[in-house]
Amino acid sequence: MKVYISADIEGCAGVVIPEQTRPGNPEYERARRLMTEEVNAAIDGALRKGATEILVNDAHGPMVNLIPELLNPEAHFILGKPKPLNMFEGLDASFDAVFCIGFHTRASSYGVLAHTTNGFAFKDIALNGVSYGEAGLYGAYAGSIGVPVVLMSGDDLCLAENSILFPQAVMVETKKAIGNRAAANLPLEVARNAIRDGAIRALSDLGAMTPFVLQPPFELALTMSSPALADLTAIIPGAKRKDALTVIFNTESIEDAIRWVNTVSALSSFLR
Repeated sequence: MKVYISADIEGCAGVVIPEQTRPGNPEYERARRLMTEEVNAAIDGALRKGATEILVNDAHGPMVNLIPELLNPEAHFILGKPKPLNMFEGLDASFDAVFCIGFHTRASSYGVLAHTTNGFAFKDIALNGVSYGEAGLYGAYAGSIGVPVVLMSGDDLCLAENSILFPQAVMVETKKAIGNRAAANLPLEVARNAIRDGAIRALSDLGAMTPFVLQPPFELALTMSSPALADLTAIIPGAKRKDALTVIFNTESIEDAIRWVNTVSALSSFLR
């Protein structure tokens, strides 16, 4: 049994402010350890349930957050960027299940450190008129190749948002959102034990899990955080300007939609 783990940081117990998500300060160094230990809990649960191969992809920011020497040596791992499929790099149809660890709510919503891919660039990302966060976008990619998302951890609002998309997945609450930068956190060991137990339960029920599938073609609507960012995005060949903030791309696959999102995200650094 092959298990894929996408590891983010904002949804981890103990992570509540932007400084904890950005390299270069002591709070970040603490947070990346919290992230690594929650991933280890998911790995441990998967191994206990019989996983024979585990691949972990560092999916946050610079994507070199996981601490290799602290990571369970039974798992292979991907670090760094850019990479073609970004948060789900390395996932293919040979995998049996996806775990999303440390995830968060989508842009312009309630929840701890809510954003979608790039908080500076995007106010909203929608496919065929429906707004999605990172879990929805990448979960739909997993579904397009037949792999279900079976486990997710994060704050209570993240789980509420994504339980609609992944109704059979095991949802593990690590904290309750009080605001964008405040939460009531579970004790760290309690959160990690819950993730470990959640992984075991998710893989125990694997036969009942179904992939999240969206039907093509897709209209990808990127609502930018400023008109200047929309100006920049609209330069891309094939882009269609809808209004002052929104730029449209038409795609035939979720993979292409994700590639456009990440291209625009990278391009946005020009205006920082």
